[in-house]
Amino acid sequence: MVITEVAELTTSEKRVLLALNEEAKACDPSTLSEKTDINEDAVMQTAFMLAQQELCEVKETERTYYHLTVEGKAYAAEGLPERRALEFLIARKEATIDDLKTAFGKTANIAINWLLKKNWARIKRKEGENLLIPVAQAGTDPDIDELILKKLAEGKSELTFLLEQVANALPVDEAELNDFLSRLMSRKLVEQYTRVERKIAITESGKELLSRGVSVEEEIAQLTPELIRTGSWKEHKFKRYDVNISSKEVFAAKIHPYQRILDRMRRIFTDMGFTEIKGALVQSAFWNFDALFVPQDHPAREMQDTFYLTTRKPIDAPDELIKNVKEMQEHGGSLNSSGWGGEWRKELGERLLLRTHTTAVTLKYLASHPEPPVKVFSIDRVYRRETIDPTHLPEFDQLEGIVMDKGVTFSNLLGCLATFYRKMGFPSIRFRPGYFPYTEPSVEVEVYLQERGWMELGGAGVFREEVTTPVGLKYPVLAWGLGIGRLAMLSLGLTDIRDLYHSDIDWLRKERVFR
Repeated sequence: MVITEVAELTTSEKRVLLALNEEAKACDPSTLSEKTDINEDAVMQTAFMLAQQELCEVKETERTYYHLTVEGKAYAAEGLPERRALEFLIARKEATIDDLKTAFGKTANIAINWLLKKNWARIKRKEGENLLIPVAQAGTDPDIDELILKKLAEGKSELTFLLEQVANALPVDEAELNDFLSRLMSRKLVEQYTRVERKIAITESGKELLSRGVSVEEEIAQLTPELIRTGSWKEHKFKRYDVNISSKEVFAAKIHPYQRILDRMRRIFTDMGFTEIKGALVQSAFWNFDALFVPQDHPAREMQDTFYLTTRKPIDAPDELIKNVKEMQEHGGSLNSSGWGGEWRKELGERLLLRTHTTAVTLKYLASHPEPPVKVFSIDRVYRRETIDPTHLPEFDQLEGIVMDKGVTFSNLLGCLATFYRKMGFPSIRFRPGYFPYTEPSVEVEVYLQERGWMELGGAGVFREEVTTPVGLKYPVLAWGLGIGRLAMLSLGLTDIRDLYHSDIDWLRKERVFR
């Protein structure tokens, strides 16, 4: 809103303009505050509003100031350590380092260092011992460090004024003074701070507006029930508000985008009749590999792929189940299977590790719930020794699902997965054959994106009998494990999986709640 008439000004704006018009030069906020009886913050707010209308101008100057620290104040009063050490040396003509440490305690090393840097003393070797000897005529006059401390102790802290005071005693320019101040700041004797100083002056447009005559009257900022009841509001002037001025941007609290996706996945599966289960992050190699018919010499079990703990623990399974898994690994047990051959070693199954998939949790759940129907899922953290890049992390979330029931088929598995991905917003889905040690048949799930083409997002299959038989399961088990990170990347339009975990407050504020 451009103000063209005096009547459009608020009472505070009129007062500030009138006060500025009475001054021959620019005013500082404190002077204006005294003249208008308005506090400084409100004066500046009013001045900025007037400046937007070109009725006044606000000039800002950033000035640098310095002040002494607690240690700096002590040295200003007592003298710098090197000054007191020099006086000590002059009185004794020479002294050992131990002599100085005895005399000055903790500040002895500081004193010695600066004595040598300022060339106030030199080291002389005498009878196998280092002696400090004062340099002739050293430190007879106060040096610039002492002069700066003295002036700052008197309160002369602004850079230009400080330079003027110091230059009266020693020939020094601004660049040199800055160097000495930096040295004192490195010694923690002086601290620097900046202050913005403002000057406010009326413009010709402001003077022209006031020339039309000004009437200052009180304004009401809020309509009260009393004013309405008595009708006295008709006799008052109300403060004008510019409804076109942009309001302050407000960022409402909201759930993290990645957490919203996790919650959305949970809702989809619970709506489909699934129950969520949880399990321990640390699992035995038995449940993580052996019970899933992964051979003990499989590459995925090597140290370069799996995070192992340094301890072992007895396998948390009945002896009969352990025996069944052992026989299945070695020769296929009672099935028409050859197993993996060789000798299954129990001590390898006792090794503890950070689970590489949540299938260890779901299989353990099935072993304790062998009767159908079972429909469970888990969304949880898994760990693998992955090289960090835009699509891989060593720690990530996995969505695991299990269906066990009489008569379920491979087609039911594909239907569950297709339903889930369509509900997640990916209508174009395809399946291609895949291989996993513990499922047969197996598929990999891919979704189509216009800008990226087909992208693989997880694996699925029907548990092999080598997995279900040892734990006592008699019916087919449909299983899938989906990489949530990549799915979240696609849903949020990200190109780097690491962005899901960065604390980028700007992205979090601007990310849409719904997509």
